[in-house]
Amino acid sequence: MIIPVTIATAMAVCVAALGATVTDLGPWYQALAKPDWNPPDVLFPIGWTLIYALITVAGITAWRAAPTSAAAEWVLGLFALNGFLNISWSLIFFRLQRPDWAFAEVIVLWLSILAMIVFCGRFSKSAAWLLVPYLAWVSFAAALNWAVVQLNAPFG
Repeated sequence: MIIPVTIATAMAVCVAALGATVTDLGPWYQALAKPDWNPPDVLFPIGWTLIYALITVAGITAWRAAPTSAAAEWVLGLFALNGFLNISWSLIFFRLQRPDWAFAEVIVLWLSILAMIVFCGRFSKSAAWLLVPYLAWVSFAAALNWAVVQLNAPFG
C-alpha cells in the first residue's frame, strides 16, 4: 500500500518540478498581450498544486481499483503519458516561446486527460471524478492559450 502512494507522489512532484523549471515568467511572457480574464500569475502555482494533489490521489485510487495487472499497467501508462504532455506544454509555450504550437499540444494533453477519465471510470468512479477538475483547469488553460495566440500571433 505504501509503495503506490510513494511512487505516485514522487512522480507528481517530479512532473510539477519539471514543469515549474521550464516555466519562465520573464520578459517574453510579461510582454505578451493577455486577455482581461487572465488570472494573476500568483494563482497558477496554487491551482497547479491542488490539481497535482488530485491527480496523485486519482492515480493511486485507479491503480488500486484496477481489476487486472494489465489494467493497472494501463493506468500507469496513461498517467505517465499525461505527465510527459503536461511538461511538454510548458516547454513549448515558455522555452520555445511558441504559444501557437503549445495550443496544438494542449489539445493532445486535454485528450489524454479525457482518456484517463474514461479508462479509470470503468473501474473507479472516484478516480474519474478526481480528474474532472484537471480537465476543467486544462480547458481554461487552453482557452487562455488560444487567446494569447490570437492577441500575439504570428510567432517564430
